[in-house]
Order: sequence, then structure tokens, then C-alpha cells
Amino acid sequence: MLFSEIIKKKRDGEKLSKEEIEFFVKGVTDGSIPDYQTTAFLMAVYFRGMDIEETGELTLAMAHSGDMADLSGIMGIKVDKHSTGGVGDKTTLVIAPIVASCGVKVAKMSGRGLGHTGGTVDKLESIPGYRTSLDTETFFKIVNEVGVSVIGQSGNFAPADKKLYALRDVTATIESLPLIVSSIMSKKLASGSDCILLDVKTGSGSFMKTVADSEKLAREMIDVGTHAGKKVMALITNMDVPLGHNIGNSLEVAEAVRTLQNRGPEDLTEICIKLAANMLYLAGLGDEAECIRLAKAKMENGEAFKVFCNMVEAHGGDRSTVEDVDKLPIARFNYEVKSDACGYISHMDSEKCGISALLLGAGRATKESKIDYGAGIVMNKKTGDYVNVGDTLAVMYASDEGLFKEAEKEYLSAIRLSEAAPKVIPIILERIE
Repeated sequence: MLFSEIIKKKRDGEKLSKEEIEFFVKGVTDGSIPDYQTTAFLMAVYFRGMDIEETGELTLAMAHSGDMADLSGIMGIKVDKHSTGGVGDKTTLVIAPIVASCGVKVAKMSGRGLGHTGGTVDKLESIPGYRTSLDTETFFKIVNEVGVSVIGQSGNFAPADKKLYALRDVTATIESLPLIVSSIMSKKLASGSDCILLDVKTGSGSFMKTVADSEKLAREMIDVGTHAGKKVMALITNMDVPLGHNIGNSLEVAEAVRTLQNRGPEDLTEICIKLAANMLYLAGLGDEAECIRLAKAKMENGEAFKVFCNMVEAHGGDRSTVEDVDKLPIARFNYEVKSDACGYISHMDSEKCGISALLLGAGRATKESKIDYGAGIVMNKKTGDYVNVGDTLAVMYASDEGLFKEAEKEYLSAIRLSEAAPKVIPIILERIE
């Protein structure tokens, strides 16, 4: 079988067979298909798409490209959550400890930053000493004893996705429905949890810009997961505004800690409570209202924060840096972005805000890029706020002062002012079972 013929077939909009898709995934996994051909195939899929059957076959082939986790060594029901990516999205750091404090196990594999969005693994690695690569025995031990462990994607689980993930990030093929579905669900199927909650973002800061596209993505992922025997549901959530106030790895860890301590921003707190509650709902702990009450109680009594600290310590992280977030790494230089006009912030392009943080060093421009864990942005003003001339819109952090000019230009281009206050858009838009 010649892979060039498979590329040509997809380029011309034809449907691929199960055998052709499995040939592609095997070649990516063992390295027999070079990056330049893989990139050509990804671009063909980006433009021509795949039907639900092709997407399902691609997902299963990627899931089976490595080990399929057997989590039977972990006691109780295992619940996972996945976000399709957003700006300032540090929800995993908050909801996983909440769920674990309620007695439901969270054995989670998370990804690194992709494009303008941050990755949970990068955020955790900003905690000094935190290890995101563990052997299976240690991983299981932490989940059983602490209730939660969040690690990076292992080379043995969905290795095909790991290679495709890195290439998609740097070849402008991120925003492809079948590639997003197969990437997310292959890892979820391989990771072995019983239940999966999908946080599907919509708006300027997400890969899906409209609610309709987000619903389509959610339903395809639910369909693929359900046919594989998993209990799956989704929340469609608003990413037209960055989540919380902080963008950047250690900055987001600090904000997640404050949220676990009941001192977080309103939008981040609301979405974390809803996500955690629906994970508990999937695990059978009651209806949504009962699970919301339970999640809130675990935040208010400090049990969720204690679980987070225990997880950090179990992973080799410096517990004192999350008990006192002022000890977390922060970039050497800071710069205030000022408003040159007055009015209500009527819109913030979240993607541009994310790119601005990337320009400061908080993300990866290429797959070889090194992240500056202390770089990022603290937003003083967000959509709906009124600003005067000279008000500080945000404070930027970087290890090189020369990065501020371009990042400021990008950030200012993301903000639109108007005379009238904008309409308030809810953060939870839809719940799909």
C-alpha cells in the first residue's frame, strides 16, 4: 500500500477504508511515514474532512496504537474530563481535587499547550519538582491513596496521537473536526476511565468559534465514546472571554489555588463547580443539583485544596509553593498595558490574548520551543468592565523586556470598546447527554 495514494485519495475528497486508516496510524507510530507525508495527509483531512465512520476508525486505530490502560487496579469509579482548549483554562487543577475529595477517582492524562491555548501538563510542571511522567505502579498508588493523579500523555498510550498532536500544532491543522475528535477520544479511550465529561469550548478563544460547531464536535465525541462503551456527556462553555484573570503557567496555578480556597474569580469558580458536579453526576452521586451542593461544600471546607496539595507532594512537587503561591516562579520583568481610550470593553478576542501570552514566552511557537513558566498576563479588565484613559488593562510578565512591545500590540488589538455595556453571555451554554 502506497501512502502517497492514500494522501491523493483524501485530497480528492474520497472516503478512506478502515485498512487505509490503520495503515496511516501504524506508519505514524513506527516512523515509516515521514513527517512531510503526514503533514500532507493532515492538510488533506483539514480541507476535505472525514465522515463519522472514518473519524471513528481513526480514533480506534489511534487508541490502539499503544497500550490500552487497565485501571482495574484503581478502586472505585474512575471519571475523566477533557477540555477542547481555551485561554486561561486551568479548570482541571480545580475540579480534579474537588471530585477526588468526594471519593470519586480521577486518573488523568493531560496534554501540553497547543497553539494559543495552554496545557495542563505545562502548568503543573511550573510547580517546582512536580513530575508529570510516572510509571504505572506509582500512578495507581497515588490515585488510590490521594484520589487523583494528573500526568502527561505517556509514550505508551496513543503514541500516534502524540506525534500528530505536535505536528498539528505547527502546521495550521489544529481546527479540524475529525482530527480534534480522534485526538481527544483516542486518549480518553486508551486511558481507561469509566466516565468522560467533555468541556467543549466555543467562541473566539476556542477552536470551535460558533455554538453550532461546538455542538457538532460534542455530539461526534459522545457518539464515538458511547460506541466504545463509555459513559459520556458534554457541557458547551463560553470561551469568548479568557477564563479567570491569569494567562500563563505559574500564574494560572496561583489562580487555581485561590479558587480552591474559595477566593477565585466568579467565572472560573462557576465553571469549575459545574464541571465537577457533572463529573460527580456521571459517577452516580446524585442529580446535578445535589452534586453542585456537594462540590461547593468540598471547596468551602478546604478538603478539595488539601487533596490538591497532597497530589502535588505525591508527584514530588514542592508543597510549600502551592500553600504559598508567592513562591511560584514569576518572570523577572513586568509591564503595564494602558488604555488609550474610554468606554466599556464590549469584546475581547480570546485567541489574540492567548497569542499575546505566547509572544511573552508562556507558550510554544514551534514544537521545539521552550516555555518560560513565569511568563504571562494578569488581566485587570475584562469584557463588561468600564475603562478610562490611562487605566491599566493588564500586567505582562516576561524574562526579556524586548518581548513586551509586540505582545502589547497583539493584546490591544484583542480589545474592543463601546459606549454601551455589552450583553452578558452565560458561561455554561448547553448540557448534552
